[in-house]
Amino acid sequence: MKNVTEITFFTLVGLSDHPLTMNGLFVFFLLIYLMTLITNLLIFFLVLTDYNLHNPMYFCLANLAFLDMCYSSVTAPRMLFDLVTKSRSISIPACISQVFFYVSFAGSEVFLLSAMSYDRYIAICHPLHYKLIMSWTACTRMASLIWVVGCSHSLVYTLLLLRLSFCRTSSIHNFFCDLPHLYQITCTDPFIDMMVVFLLAGSILLGVGLMTFIPYVYIFRTILRIRSKTGKRKAFSTCTSHLTVVSIFYGSFIFLYFVPTSSNLFSLNKLFSVISALINPLLNPLIYSLRNKDLMVALMRSYYHLKLIRAS
Repeated sequence: MKNVTEITFFTLVGLSDHPLTMNGLFVFFLLIYLMTLITNLLIFFLVLTDYNLHNPMYFCLANLAFLDMCYSSVTAPRMLFDLVTKSRSISIPACISQVFFYVSFAGSEVFLLSAMSYDRYIAICHPLHYKLIMSWTACTRMASLIWVVGCSHSLVYTLLLLRLSFCRTSSIHNFFCDLPHLYQITCTDPFIDMMVVFLLAGSILLGVGLMTFIPYVYIFRTILRIRSKTGKRKAFSTCTSHLTVVSIFYGSFIFLYFVPTSSNLFSLNKLFSVISALINPLLNPLIYSLRNKDLMVALMRSYYHLKLIRAS
């Protein structure tokens, strides 16, 4: 019991110990974080203010942009602070709080990506019933359910963390707190926690993953039947953007949580952590905006509108 009370904080090992490298990483990740906030905030603002984007597809995209801003803000500010101050200690309550929000936003994004897949399925395979099925009431309820389920399943993991005692090394081999690393340094048997995570997260990934990818079997079959080349191109454009985002997200997520973490894989684990926590939230708006003419037109419309306001 004495050993348990001695550890009141953890040490985040981070990405590097070399001063010059740390300065370079600070500038690099600061730019990435700022670009993430700006691009996602821009998409959220455009969907919110442009009447032409007031439809279920862009409603989901606005939710994804907001989630990505929250998701990256859980880890990036703390990492940037550590790179500047060289102080890598984090209290146990702060660490557990970071786990809660990180898993919550990640889980919500899993469900949202599945909802976006369903939206594309209805839009392409059942276009005549699209407005009826994907009404604003249905979209609002769906978004609320996504946030509630995301927070609820994260709360389960967090409550289980509270039963663990930490009396071994306090070093976490990453730049933020995450479940696998906390299980490695606990002096309590984490078998129950790991089994709950494996079964719950595994069933969610399998179930929601199937709900995300199976609709594309029907979507691509429907697209191939479209005679118009323009129609095919537009349908493929929205689908490939979504599939690219889903593939990157699931790839990094599966490696982080389902590949055993060992000392030999610390560097690779950090790389996938960077991709998952910092790169993905930046790639998502870029993938959608660069391939989406409606968003680019809305952006130009907003630009000229602001220009007219300044001129007057």
